Amino acid sequence: MKKYNHKLIIIILIVASIWSSCKITKPYTKPAASVTYRDPESKDTTNIATMKWSELFTDLALQKLISDGLAANLDLKIAVERINQATVNVKLSKAAFLPSVNGNLSVKESRLAFPQGFGLFDQSTQYDLGIIAGWEIDVWGKLKSAKKSALANLLATDAAKRAVQTQLIANIANSYYELLILDEQLKVLKKTAKNRETDAETIKVLFENSIINGVAVVQSEANFYEAELAIPDIEQKITETENALCILLAKSPTKIERGYLEQQTLTYDLKIGVPMQLLANRPDVQQAEYNFRAAFEETNVARAYFYPALTISGAAGFSSFGLKDWFTNGGLFGNIAGGLTQPIFNKGINKGRLATALSLQKEALYNFEFSMLKASEEVSNALSKYDNAALKEEKRKKQLEALFKAVEFNKELLNNSTTNYTDVLTAEQNLLNAQLRGIDDQSQKLHAVVNLYRALGGGWN
Repeated sequence: MKKYNHKLIIIILIVASIWSSCKITKPYTKPAASVTYRDPESKDTTNIATMKWSELFTDLALQKLISDGLAANLDLKIAVERINQATVNVKLSKAAFLPSVNGNLSVKESRLAFPQGFGLFDQSTQYDLGIIAGWEIDVWGKLKSAKKSALANLLATDAAKRAVQTQLIANIANSYYELLILDEQLKVLKKTAKNRETDAETIKVLFENSIINGVAVVQSEANFYEAELAIPDIEQKITETENALCILLAKSPTKIERGYLEQQTLTYDLKIGVPMQLLANRPDVQQAEYNFRAAFEETNVARAYFYPALTISGAAGFSSFGLKDWFTNGGLFGNIAGGLTQPIFNKGINKGRLATALSLQKEALYNFEFSMLKASEEVSNALSKYDNAALKEEKRKKQLEALFKAVEFNKELLNNSTTNYTDVLTAEQNLLNAQLRGIDDQSQKLHAVVNLYRALGGGWN
């Protein structure tokens, strides 16, 4: 290699180092997002999101279902594969810093006609064997920003996987509690139907003794059938809920083993912490921030395209017009070159690339801000539902006590012929409605705990 080639490359490297002192890419800063919870506002920095799901959900049957779901759920497996794909992209972005090396083996045959014609040709065969290397030096931080973007995408996919896990745990727990609620409703309806069947038999006896008229007999039978007809609807809901839960567990529809509603603990020390903890706890919020960071780094990459690209290339090998001269000193060749490529006529492409990157960055920022607001809303809603359900508990208990007495009193009056069966029917219907609403209160409380746990980002740690 001639000396001036060495000098040229040295000059290019010096110029590149001077240019690189001018910072083209911008340093990343986390987006600011200020959110609050609706009254009451927590001042405590601890929250239930730091609890392991096995500590919050103490029902052994539910714990087994969650463990099975985490091991088999298909959405979770898909999320893992996306992490694997993002990991490969990170490795590819790191490989961009290394030189590319390619081997070359070729045979070229050419025929050159003499200027005078006469059908005469000069035929030759050239044999080439060598390697070609190229290396782009990251002067403006383009490759570094691309690597940071790939890493942010990897972290975003990991956060997405954790978001799937928290949602999966919440879905399993909510479905399990829904089954317990439906079981309790079915139990109440069957007991009500049994009581109304007994009432119908009692009414017949009273009619036969001429204490009441035939209208009461018909009404009591209709009342009994009404309670019985509600049972298949609940049983159908139980079947559908079990089947939906089986999908979460990645298995064919089957019966779900479970406990009872009265075994569940309905009192929790619900600590929600401060709103900005959502950024640290909620995987979907973390995912939104990583997506913003990836978009931010892609904007840096787009800016770097406006500046010259520094490349160093080289080639070495053997080339000759005869196989016998191939591996001789005469056939050996080598060269190295360095150059700067400055965009001139593709400024429109570069401007379009940067404009698109900036727009995607803004979109990612808005998605992050929306995820914070959505998280705040979900926490506020879940906490409000829990508080309201807790407030209804004591009043519902007193209401049920009063309605039980009302049914007993009306039946006594009916036996003494001082009232009609319509009053008994009304009292029984009011009691049934109150019982079902009391079960709904418990359902609201249980689901609120699950949803608050998920809203705060619990379940993945």
